[in-house]
Amino acid sequence: MHEQTVQILAILAVLLAFGLAEMAQGRFFAKQANREDNRLDVAVTLLFPLISIGVLSASTALCAWWMPAQRGAWAHWPVWQMVLVLLLADDLTQYLWHRLSHTSFLWPLHRAHHSAAYMSVRIVYRNNAFYYALMPGIWLSGALIFLGFGWVYVVYTVVKLSVIIGAHSSVRWDSWLYRWRVLAPLAWVVERTLSTPATHFAHHALVQDDGIGHYSGNYGNLLFVWDVLFGTAHITRRYPPAFGLSDDRRHGPESWWVQLGYPLWRSRRAETVLGRGAHRPLE
Repeated sequence: MHEQTVQILAILAVLLAFGLAEMAQGRFFAKQANREDNRLDVAVTLLFPLISIGVLSASTALCAWWMPAQRGAWAHWPVWQMVLVLLLADDLTQYLWHRLSHTSFLWPLHRAHHSAAYMSVRIVYRNNAFYYALMPGIWLSGALIFLGFGWVYVVYTVVKLSVIIGAHSSVRWDSWLYRWRVLAPLAWVVERTLSTPATHFAHHALVQDDGIGHYSGNYGNLLFVWDVLFGTAHITRRYPPAFGLSDDRRHGPESWWVQLGYPLWRSRRAETVLGRGAHRPLE
């Protein structure tokens, strides 16, 4: 079976598993979701594979044009070396990209991810289309595939997206780690190594002054180690009581197509980062 087919099927299986678990708990169809949310969640989930495949294909095509003799040149590398390069070229760059997206420079492309007033597998890919089209890690990954990372990249992305999906899911799988004292050492290691619901939910919190919310940190995607190393980590083992953006609470939700396609489409709201004026990245 083709590498990309296996990758897509495996990720769909993980999404489906968490989605069914959310349905069983009555959390998939969040009561906080409005019409714009529902449309945006569906549109982005359908569009993301096309964008990511398009970027990977464009990247490998550029490599084939620029350095054709290097195709498969690194295929003989040990698996651990390939994984290390992927963690740096993909996961570390995504941490930095995510962190930059919380500044006024890129916030309009990332705002859609935080406008949801709920946590769910539904919002895993919820970002502006250009957020992914310009993401450095995807372009670098295309080059690494060209150089021979192949199946190692497939396994890496399945593991990474399983962690990311789990960190967004309302299932809160990490809560069982905190219930038993015997698991305390394991919990300490896990929450400082990988993104978990508790740490990532804090990143999506509505407020930051309650000791739980921390949307100016906890940027990690696969590895939470980056937050620990760069001083942006905030660990409380608690979950925020509310999510979303305060400006949406005051002015109403943005249209789903504006959140998805800005700057091709712009908001008509008086106060917004998706219009023609510049405003603070977070309110």
